[in-house]
Amino acid sequence: MGLADKKKVILVTDGDRIAKEAVEVAAKNIGARCISCSWGNPTRLTGEQLVDQIIKAPHDPVVVMVDDRGFQGEGPGESAMRYIVQHPDIEVLGVLAVASNTGGVKGVLIDQSVTNQGVLVNGPVDKNGFCCVDGSTGLHGDTVEILREIKLPVVVGIGDIGKMCGEDDANCGAPITTKALQEVLNRSGYFGKSDNTR
Repeated sequence: MGLADKKKVILVTDGDRIAKEAVEVAAKNIGARCISCSWGNPTRLTGEQLVDQIIKAPHDPVVVMVDDRGFQGEGPGESAMRYIVQHPDIEVLGVLAVASNTGGVKGVLIDQSVTNQGVLVNGPVDKNGFCCVDGSTGLHGDTVEILREIKLPVVVGIGDIGKMCGEDDANCGAPITTKALQEVLNRSGYFGKSDNTR
């Protein structure tokens, strides 16, 4: 399968019920297809099962949720992410790295973050979507440590999806998640590619 034929995927490192609702709305807002069965806290499907769903999706890009629920070391969400990233029929455009209060993690460098007010910033944000003021250079979350190793092309930081002090509520259109997904598309050049259809 050539690069043009590969399924284009955006990963989201959150998968609880509230995140699911917000991601579904945000994916629709940008013309993407959300793999709703990928939700779970932690991730319930294997990487192989998720790839099967991705390949069956009727159009690109495909948004997939992965979640470790605070699992120490490589949890089910990160294992699924690794499988997806390494699959020869998939091109991962980027990832929404979701901040959490998880302790004992090094964090991951991001390209940009979206605050709970929808502002793009160069540094990390916290779980509530506020700019980190503690001097942190990395975004801290429970399903992001693997990003230090697998090196995806675009990493956009974001607070707790569907929440962030009510600013990302699915009933209000999940505007922060929508903006973050759109930023992945913008940075990846996806809509500028001639092989793309929505």
